Amino acid sequence: MARKLCRFLLFKVMGWKAVVNVPMGDKYVIALAPHTSNFDFILGLLYSRAMGFRCDFLMKREWFFWPLGILMKRLGGIPVRRDRKTSLTDQLAAVARERSSFHLCVTPEGTRSRTTEWKKGFYYIALKAGLPILLYGVDYPSKTIRCTQAVVPDGNADQQMHDIKMYFKDFRGRHPEKFATGLK
Repeated sequence: MARKLCRFLLFKVMGWKAVVNVPMGDKYVIALAPHTSNFDFILGLLYSRAMGFRCDFLMKREWFFWPLGILMKRLGGIPVRRDRKTSLTDQLAAVARERSSFHLCVTPEGTRSRTTEWKKGFYYIALKAGLPILLYGVDYPSKTIRCTQAVVPDGNADQQMHDIKMYFKDFRGRHPEKFATGLK
């Protein structure tokens, strides 16, 4: 019932469409961009539920206040403390290796504000756990959620991050002025 409701809301009421030709295995990391609005979270939640999968996500710890924190954790939220360096990538990679299924969605920009310095944590989680990174782009003008490419991390982070940014460079977020890849 929830799946049908989410499909109805996302695709019929809101008019979005999905162009996805990369298969989802049992374990993966989703890189989702652009992330320019809090509404992106609602859109991602509707999409994952409409398509019948659950995906954990990283979110700054400040969103996990009571009582919202209980809901965020039930939805798959993993609080991130941005004020200190921790081995979160190592911890998540270890969890991914141990589990029979692992689905994690990360916004590479790490913020809704304009930045060209994307976070690489999602890349290192996937590299350490031997997982593919599925590239999901959200394009608001065409109301399209697109995943037509996956990246298998090989350790050449700079080159592969460049390739990932190239994939996302033509997507337009809800607030396009807040999205930047740093590429021409």
